[in-house]
Amino acid sequence: MPDSTNSDPVAPIVRGVPLGDYQTNCYTIRSGEHIWIVDAGDRPGPLIDLVLEQEIRPDAVILTHAHPDHIAGLPSIRRAFPGVPVLIHEAERAWLSDPALNLSAFMGNPISLDPPDRLLTDGETLTLGTSRWEVRHVPGHSPGSIALISGDAPIAMVGDALFRESIGRTDFPGCSVEVLSISIRSHLYTLPDETAAYPGHGPPTTIGHEKRHNQFVRPEGEASA
Repeated sequence: MPDSTNSDPVAPIVRGVPLGDYQTNCYTIRSGEHIWIVDAGDRPGPLIDLVLEQEIRPDAVILTHAHPDHIAGLPSIRRAFPGVPVLIHEAERAWLSDPALNLSAFMGNPISLDPPDRLLTDGETLTLGTSRWEVRHVPGHSPGSIALISGDAPIAMVGDALFRESIGRTDFPGCSVEVLSISIRSHLYTLPDETAAYPGHGPPTTIGHEKRHNQFVRPEGEASA
């Protein structure tokens, strides 16, 4: 998976690896001598190796949402990095420990994990090293889905809200295509066109590309196909 590149030496660096049967993209974001893990995936050995390769203990694991393919690797990550805090949006505060809510019960492999260490809210600013990130609540694929928007470079971590020329599934309990469309138009399509969007599945894209080519959600005022 391509890494982010930027000539600005203080810009955050995004590196990713697809994990598990669903090839869920999980990422590290590095700013100076600080790293976040974004999503835990399943069978996260390659993700743990990616962190160890950078020789920096992660500041936190930030979950874009709590579906099984994004959380199953948390126990392994917590063992590899004892005490690392896990952050998730407040709308999914109970999901890590409830297999019915996180949908793992319906997939034949119930997942019940320790609760998160901190809850995130829409519009709050997080700091990683010298970089700043805005938390944007983008429900629709799940009630507590979030995107992380860099304040220092044209980068957005969009989870399963937006894919290259597609969008996240909306046929799960707690999903809504109408809500997801509003989230994308209000919180992602308002970003600059050059913003690189790193999704939970598939290749990176840009906001401008999706506004021009994504037939599932057209910009405000344009009809969807």
